[in-house]
Parts: sequence; structure tokens; C-alpha cells
Amino acid sequence: VGSGRCIRDSFFTGAALLQHIQTVTADRGVGGAVAQRTSVVRLLCEPGRIDWWATGIQLVGTLWFNITTYAALNASLDYEQEIVRVWTPDALGSVCFLVASYLALAEVTHGVRLWDPTDTGWRISAFNMVGSIFFGISAVASFILPSSGDELSVEATNLFTFLGAVCFFGGAWLLLPEAAESGLSAEVD
Repeated sequence: VGSGRCIRDSFFTGAALLQHIQTVTADRGVGGAVAQRTSVVRLLCEPGRIDWWATGIQLVGTLWFNITTYAALNASLDYEQEIVRVWTPDALGSVCFLVASYLALAEVTHGVRLWDPTDTGWRISAFNMVGSIFFGISAVASFILPSSGDELSVEATNLFTFLGAVCFFGGAWLLLPEAAESGLSAEVD
């Protein structure tokens, strides 16, 4: 696994935290809840908002991935310990990502327009959903076989992790023009 993955997962979790903070502090327009609640309350609990759930669940998923990464550094684990300390958190992180991606896609489509590739928000959510599916496949492929203590398929684990990361990068890349269109780039400067 190595320290590179630890650093990557730390950035991944940091990005998820920033996304969650951006979601809870977003302006909701005239009469919105933003001005009426403290930042801490919004960060911790807005269960009536699907985007709060999506970003919060994704953040939890990144924490599961961190647990997996740090546990995998322990070379003395037997296969049962690897299943409990490495594979299970990885699988739970993948489930969190699938749920978060589904919620984000439902938020963007309002449960009606399941296919709208002309909409940038839909494309971003679709990229993230496909990336989450790839991460899920990677988690299944990384299951530790009791007979040998080896992963089911190291090649599939690496391939689908890479493809998932490419999809997440694609979704993030699509945010750049969306940010420019909505005037967010001026706020960043």
C-alpha cells in the first residue's frame, strides 16, 4: 500500500470535507436557512437536504477508505484480520460512495430526468456514479481469499480503482466551466 496512498486518502478526505462545508454554507437565496443557523449546526445536521446527505455520506466513505489504508500498512495481519480491518472498511467506503452518488444524481435530476447529458450537473453526477460503481467493483475484487490470503484479483482492484479515479477527475474537471458560468470563479479570486 505505502505512504503515497495515505497521502492520497488524506487529500481525498480533505476534498470531501471541503465539499460538505461548501454544501452546508451555500447561499439558498432569499429567506434561506443560511443566515438563520450557525455554521456548526449546518455542518452537523440538515437532514432535510439531500445534498447534505450526499456530501456527508461521501465524507464518511473517505474516512472508511482512510481506515483501510492505514490498516493495510500492517504487514503482520492474517487473512481474517485483513478482512475485518482492511477489506470491510474498503467495502463500507465503497457502499457510502454508491449511496452518495445515487443521492447526488437524484438531487440533480429531481428523480425525474434520469437521462440528461446536456446538463452539466447531470454529467458531473453521472461521472461520480460511474466512478463509485468502479470503486465498488474494485472492493469486490480486493476481497481476501481465505485459502491463500491473497486478493481475489489484484489486477482488477488496480484497474477499477484507476477507472474510478479517472471518473471522479472527469466530474471535477466538469466543475470548472460550471463554476465559471455561475460566477464562482470570481468568488475564488
